[in-house]
Amino acid sequence: QVLSLPIVVIVHGNQDNNAKATVLWDNAFSETDRVPFVVAEQVPWEKMCDTLNLKFMAEVQTTKGLLKEHNFFLAQKIFNDYSARFEDFQSRRVSWAQFNKEILPGRGFTFWQWFDGVLDLTKRCLKSYWSDRLIIGFISKQYVCKLLSTEPDGTFLLRFSDSEIGGVTIAHVIRGKDGSSQVENIQPFSAKDLSIRSLGDRIRDLGQLRNLYPNIPKDQAFGSHYNSEWVGAE
Repeated sequence: QVLSLPIVVIVHGNQDNNAKATVLWDNAFSETDRVPFVVAEQVPWEKMCDTLNLKFMAEVQTTKGLLKEHNFFLAQKIFNDYSARFEDFQSRRVSWAQFNKEILPGRGFTFWQWFDGVLDLTKRCLKSYWSDRLIIGFISKQYVCKLLSTEPDGTFLLRFSDSEIGGVTIAHVIRGKDGSSQVENIQPFSAKDLSIRSLGDRIRDLGQLRNLYPNIPKDQAFGSHYNSEWVGAE
């Protein structure tokens, strides 16, 4: 006999997300010689970071994993704490409830449901953009405003939507005649949207987008992702 990886039996597709969370938690955090079905209720955040990183790279099929700043954002999100420093999270423990039971503040979904949506979107539509490091992705709306507020008009970056599961949005600077700046976020694009027209072509279409943050001309950054038919029509 041999022990298998964890298996969850479901009766409907809407249970798939929770089943994947159960398998991930059990597979990553159970002890080899544990009593069957006994898994830690809390695990070190540092260990959770490693697990999310491995899961992301495996699902998306990329060698570009999560960076320190991505982990910092994920910690802020799962602990609902935006005042702590990066180092403060390293000694914390995250619970199963925080991972996939408690609804995120002001949202209608759990942390895992949101993260799994990002995985699915990136795997289906954004793999090459992520692998080329064109998407910051895991960054808060508030920090985006701080980054972009001093940048020239038309500077933009891409982040995963906080308010929707499986959405990517573009934040960009609009600077008024008086020199004041405003950061606008374009309605998030879903996998369905991006299957109709790719992210690269959408960025190309938007004339108000000029330079990818910090200062890369958008045609230089995204030119290889433009549809060749559209490029030839110019």
